[in-house]
Amino acid sequence: MSAAKVYFILVGLVQQVALKAVLGLEGYGALASALAAASIVYNPVVGASIQGVSHAVATASEAGRGSALRRVLRVHLVLAVVIGAGFLLLAPLVGLLTSAAHIVPSLELASLVLLAYGLYAPLVGALNGQTRFGMQAALDALAATLRTAGLIGGAAWLVRSGGSGVRGVEGAMLGFVGSSVLILLVALGRVGIGSAGSAGPSVRAYLRYIAPILLGQVLLNLLFQADQLLLRRMAADAALAAGLGSTAADRLVGAYRAIQLFCFLPYQLVLSVSIVLFPVVARAHRAGEREQLAGYVRQGMRISLLMSGLFVSVTAGLPGPLLTLVFGADTAELATGAMRVLALGHGTLALFGVLTAILNSVEQPRLGLVVTALAFGFVVAACLLGVRSSAFGSQMLVRTALATSVALASATLIAMLLVRRTAGAVLGAASVLRALAALGVALGVAALLPRPSGLLTLIASGAVAGSYALSLVLLGELGRADYAHVRRLFGKRAS
Repeated sequence: MSAAKVYFILVGLVQQVALKAVLGLEGYGALASALAAASIVYNPVVGASIQGVSHAVATASEAGRGSALRRVLRVHLVLAVVIGAGFLLLAPLVGLLTSAAHIVPSLELASLVLLAYGLYAPLVGALNGQTRFGMQAALDALAATLRTAGLIGGAAWLVRSGGSGVRGVEGAMLGFVGSSVLILLVALGRVGIGSAGSAGPSVRAYLRYIAPILLGQVLLNLLFQADQLLLRRMAADAALAAGLGSTAADRLVGAYRAIQLFCFLPYQLVLSVSIVLFPVVARAHRAGEREQLAGYVRQGMRISLLMSGLFVSVTAGLPGPLLTLVFGADTAELATGAMRVLALGHGTLALFGVLTAILNSVEQPRLGLVVTALAFGFVVAACLLGVRSSAFGSQMLVRTALATSVALASATLIAMLLVRRTAGAVLGAASVLRALAALGVALGVAALLPRPSGLLTLIASGAVAGSYALSLVLLGELGRADYAHVRRLFGKRAS
């Protein structure tokens, strides 16, 4: 994994820990709801913009790159204004649907973030298309740093000036707006707006290219945020039924967001396997090398399974100590049981991400879209059936985690069947059984350890992860041949 990936994860963790400390669990939950709703639009806009502009610039001639950039920037200017204005107008409706009227001002501020990033992301795409990867990485790192400073600084400013938790949330979003405008200005200074000319795709051709990317990203982000937003609404309803205000749900949402940060780690880290696997699988598919294709898929999925199990062994084995260390005892008291369940479910989400990447690489993007839509539908249905009737309290977190985990596991099984049908292989049964056995051993070790506190949690985490890896070696699942396989796989990518 690159140093940039590690930096982004660490900055994100610092951001979340500091925001919880500044805003408290309730304010942190309110901000999490606002950011979750905004990310369903924000992340797809960023992803589609980078990929679309990169493609337009990279496929233009050297002389025509400036013209191609300016042509697609005009498209993104219109899109940014339309999307930002649309989100601003829909903010009250989002607040109504989530029973969170108190976050509407924060959602309205988020529309300005969408406008700024709708213009910043295309500039990053231009750097990518020009193969200026160093500058791209530097801008992204600066953006992450400014975003973190803006969110934390804005929240602390309004909280310390005597504002309530809700005002602190609005301060955080104001800081986010400021950081997004600043990074846009920096990017404009480094990239520019291109030059006049006729090179570049037509508006229709360009929109036709980015539309499926945007749709796929929207579906993926709906999948990521569905359980948290549904919990927000159902917890608010349960709170009202118990004679409490709807804002009482913020505390539960804040705790759930905290466990999501740990549980998403396998997905984020296993993405590196997808990045390596995508080009080698695509080349084997286009060359018609079915046996080689099946071998790459089988080995890539096996590596993903073992990596995912390593992180799940820690997050599912030591949820209470990890939450206490990072987010405090109040969060651990509410969310320990839920994190143990959700960690297992998100282990399958990591595999799901690799499976959809494989479907894309064997030129079956529609199947990837369909199975992602199914996963989203499963999560919504499972949460509505399993959580809606729950009484207000921490049990809602456990039920949400269980419903989400069952839905993700079901969607992953369907994705595995689709990959097996299209690529000829997926995962060996023996590897799955050995990985599950090693995970069971690691969870058993975690249960036998004295409850660690403070930095001893890190030592305990190492012991649990070590027991998982040692079990794989003793069971014959890991050996010297794996080192050669990994070198071969990454070597194919480099070549």
